[in-house]
Amino acid sequence: MAGITLYHNPRCSKSRQALALLEEGGAEVTVRRYLDAPLDADELRSLIQRLEGSVSALVRHNETEWKQLGADAEDPRQVIDAIVTHPRLLQRPIADDGQRAAIGRPPEAVCSLLD
Repeated sequence: MAGITLYHNPRCSKSRQALALLEEGGAEVTVRRYLDAPLDADELRSLIQRLEGSVSALVRHNETEWKQLGADAEDPRQVIDAIVTHPRLLQRPIADDGQRAAIGRPPEAVCSLLD
C-alpha cells in the first residue's frame, strides 16, 4: 500500500479519528502538522487537483480570518492566498496519497484512499 500524508491538527478530534482509521486500515501514514509546517501555494494548487469536489471545501468558513477576508470560496486563487496567509483556514484533516486526496469530514471519508 502506498503511503498517505495526513494534513493533521492533533488538537482536532476529527483529525485524530482519521489518523486512527488510516492506521487501522494498514496505511503507512506520514503526519504533517500543517500549522507547524504550512503548505505553500504550489502544494495547495497540487492538492486541489487531487481533491474531489469544490475548492470551497478546502476552507474553514467559520473562522474569523475567512470572514474578514471576504474572499470568494469558489475562486482557487483566493482560497490559496487565504490559506497561505492563514494556515488555520485549511480544512482538516486531509489525507493525500499523491494521486487522490480526501477531506476527512466525516473522518471515514479518508478510508476511500485505502482501496
